[in-house]
Amino acid sequence: MNKKIPVRLCLGCNSPKEKREMVRIVKNKEGEIRVDLSGKLPGRGAYICKNTQCLEKLQKNKRLGKALGTDIPEGLYDKLREELAGATE
Repeated sequence: MNKKIPVRLCLGCNSPKEKREMVRIVKNKEGEIRVDLSGKLPGRGAYICKNTQCLEKLQKNKRLGKALGTDIPEGLYDKLREELAGATE
C-alpha cells in the first residue's frame, strides 16, 4: 500500500510541493511567530519554499500576515531570512 505524501502550497510562489521540502512558519497561542523546521510545533502554520525569492514575494504582498491572521513586524522578515539561509545549507 502506498503512503500518501502531504502536499502544501507555498505562500510565495503559490506552487504545490511536498511538505518536507518546505519551511513552516508558525504562530502559537501567545502570538509568537517562529520558523518550525521540525514541522511539529503547535499553532497556525504557513509554508514557503526554501528560497529567498518566495520570502521576498511573501513580504511584498503581505501574505504571511493574512495567512497567520496578524500583523508581521518588519524585523521578523530579517529573522526569517537568516533562518531560511540556515535551513537551505
